[in-house]
Amino acid sequence: MGILIPGFAETIVSVVTFALIFLCMTKVLLPRINKVLDERKDAIEGQEGRAEQLTREAGEVLAKYREELAEARHEAARLRQEALEQGTQLIAQIRAEGLREREAMIVEAHARLAADRVIAETELRGDIVSLATELASRVVGERLEGLADSEIVDRFFSDLDDRSATGSH
Repeated sequence: MGILIPGFAETIVSVVTFALIFLCMTKVLLPRINKVLDERKDAIEGQEGRAEQLTREAGEVLAKYREELAEARHEAARLRQEALEQGTQLIAQIRAEGLREREAMIVEAHARLAADRVIAETELRGDIVSLATELASRVVGERLEGLADSEIVDRFFSDLDDRSATGSH
């Protein structure tokens, strides 16, 4: 036979050797390879499971964080609104107190002006009477002391008050 075609004995030896190698591979080597592949598969699936669990936990933490952030923003808005209302109330109270003080000051000033006017009128009347008495004394040439208590002076100031009352209205 030729070089390329083996003989019967060589073929049998080759088939038996192939069968032995095949049996060794399927009985010894193949289970080990399958075991390593299964372990890798379990490790990968475990890592995927842990990654999914971590992703879920991260999502829950993120949702909780967003909820707390929304609550904090709501609380901050409520506090701002409350502070604004308190500020508005405080401004209104201060304004009302200022108006009350202003009114009290105006009333007090009017009272003071009225009192000062009465005092000034009294002093002025006394000065007018003394000047008029002195002037009349010079004109007449005698001392006229009782003029300050006379009816003429009272009538004069009464007429003057009546004129000023009708003229101012």
